[in-house]
Amino acid sequence: MQIDIMTLFPEMFDGVLNHSIMKRAQDREAFHYNYINFREFTTNKHNKVDDYPYGGGAGLVLTPQPIFDAVEDIHRKSVTKPRVILMCPQGEPYTQKKAEELAEEEHLVFICGHYEGYDERIRQELVTDEISIGDYVLTGGELGAMVVMDSVIRLLPGVLGNEQSAPEDSFSNGLLEHPHYTRPADFRGKEVPEVLLSGNHARIDEWRHYQSLKRTYERRPDLLQNRELTEQEKVWLQEWENQ
Repeated sequence: MQIDIMTLFPEMFDGVLNHSIMKRAQDREAFHYNYINFREFTTNKHNKVDDYPYGGGAGLVLTPQPIFDAVEDIHRKSVTKPRVILMCPQGEPYTQKKAEELAEEEHLVFICGHYEGYDERIRQELVTDEISIGDYVLTGGELGAMVVMDSVIRLLPGVLGNEQSAPEDSFSNGLLEHPHYTRPADFRGKEVPEVLLSGNHARIDEWRHYQSLKRTYERRPDLLQNRELTEQEKVWLQEWENQ
């Protein structure tokens, strides 16, 4: 996967991309990234990328010219049509399903803005996806882009050490993940559930399914509203509702 990051502050990404799983993914050539400081595409003598909004109001707005020229330059150099992602609080709420969708792409472009917002023509003409990581406002799109990149890159083939890790993550199957335990089996009087020590994989799978559904029921019942429940899941849900 090729990832182009359009930002005025490329140094913000260095810590995220050059450590842990992101670094390992690069070493395995699962993805390559490129910083594009769109200030370098300005045509005005002061290299300004922002200006006051028409109609008045607080803050400054990113001007279209440098963004358009930078994206068009990416298109000219790309062998495939990239997905151009605008990080924006007005965008589509980000989900694991969206991460899985983006992980199928060969080329992603992230536009990370600062200031009050973007000239609307950037949205209308250049962008394929607008993504929000939550109902709050950040000082810029860089942190949001890092979140999306991390969640997508870990899904690429060969990135995680265990290929089962991603499919078992919370939200991947519509449920929150089951509890985990490791050594010691008894820590300060708190013991690991006996079933996990039994070696009976069928029982373990059933316990994990039960716990995953229960955790979702208790913490995120909204995730169950549109889920097609199995007969066993219906029995478990009725059991909890009767308690």
